[in-house]
Amino acid sequence: MFKGFKNFVLRGNVVELGVAVIMGGAFGQVVNSFVGDVLTPALGALGGAPDFSSLALGPIALGRFVNAVVNLLIVATAIYFLVVVPMERIQERLKNANEAPTPPAPPSEEVLLLRQILEELQRKP
Repeated sequence: MFKGFKNFVLRGNVVELGVAVIMGGAFGQVVNSFVGDVLTPALGALGGAPDFSSLALGPIALGRFVNAVVNLLIVATAIYFLVVVPMERIQERLKNANEAPTPPAPPSEEVLLLRQILEELQRKP
């Protein structure tokens, strides 16, 4: 029973998933700090206060929801341009570097015939 559990836990995918969750949490803190401490104040300096928490539509307080949506859009944009785009470029470079060059196609019959004619012409004085 414990041997099966040990095999399950030490399987590569489970360990990789655990590492991914931990790294995701740490990366999430970095992205949230970047958005909250760098981007949001910069946007606030450009366009006024970036806090919508006081926004309300009658008895419905929409401010926190608007803040959450704006925060989501900023985080998604930051992740896309700071992580996704560079990783795609790196993967494309690695893919191109790992691809073996394709051997040239054998020449067609016309090309072979033209080469033979050229050789014959070069032999004649």
